[in-house]
Amino acid sequence: MKVTDIIKSKKATLSFEVFPPKTSDKFESISKAIGDIAALRPDFMSVTYGAGGGTSAYTVQISRDIKEKYGVTSVAHLSCISSTRADVKEKLSLLRESGIENILALRGDIPEGWHGNLEYRYASELVAEIKAFGGFCIGGACYPEGHPESETLFTDIDNLKRKVDAGCDFITTQMFFDNDIFYSFLAKVRDAGINIPVIPGIMPVTNAKQIKRTMSLSNGILPTRFRRIVDRFGDNPAAMRQAGVAYATEQIIDLYANGLKAVHVYSMNNAAVAKAIKDNLSEIIV
Repeated sequence: MKVTDIIKSKKATLSFEVFPPKTSDKFESISKAIGDIAALRPDFMSVTYGAGGGTSAYTVQISRDIKEKYGVTSVAHLSCISSTRADVKEKLSLLRESGIENILALRGDIPEGWHGNLEYRYASELVAEIKAFGGFCIGGACYPEGHPESETLFTDIDNLKRKVDAGCDFITTQMFFDNDIFYSFLAKVRDAGINIPVIPGIMPVTNAKQIKRTMSLSNGILPTRFRRIVDRFGDNPAAMRQAGVAYATEQIIDLYANGLKAVHVYSMNNAAVAKAIKDNLSEIIV
């Protein structure tokens, strides 16, 4: 089923992002965690794609397993920065053969030490390629606080509009920890003429070590309220996990209460955290 059809058909949806193993020896343990998350019956699950395509084979396999073994709609990430157009067409053919209907199209980060020619420089080029190939529901990424490489948030939204015009059917945000920032971003996006579904992405931060990397990825700001949680509970893993789940749950409930129909959770392959979030919303997303 296509993501846009799922969103249209329900009052509220909850989805999870998972990531494939980097090496084959981790495949079994990560597959079990992903299976445990799929058993929670989310509305869909997205599967990330390693830098430089290093985990691309696992991305397709896990996306297929989520769909076939667990009956959950899957979204395969696809990045293009170090791919040729022939590579992309081959991967699109494989995804189609695997019955995957949804793709999250990303530019991706340039791999360290990469010196090759870049056939793709922007995600909009990949979106256009997928659109021309046909048959997929296409998602894209956006940054409520602005992409780290953009001069301003408005420049970033202009670039996002080009990506949407190229064929995106929905967009999913990078993680954020202040819902007011998201609401302000959403208003600006709508003013720019972007009217497709915008799915907020929420990450439950359950240990203090996540914070530095999390913020470097999202280009985001940690609200004072959340900093106090980390300062108070960061040295107590069980307390930090509980506080992180509670904070993320509160964000999600507020988003639903303000009319958002879909929320995407960055699960970090943590089935226990995904279950805690789902349980906290048991009467909200029925």
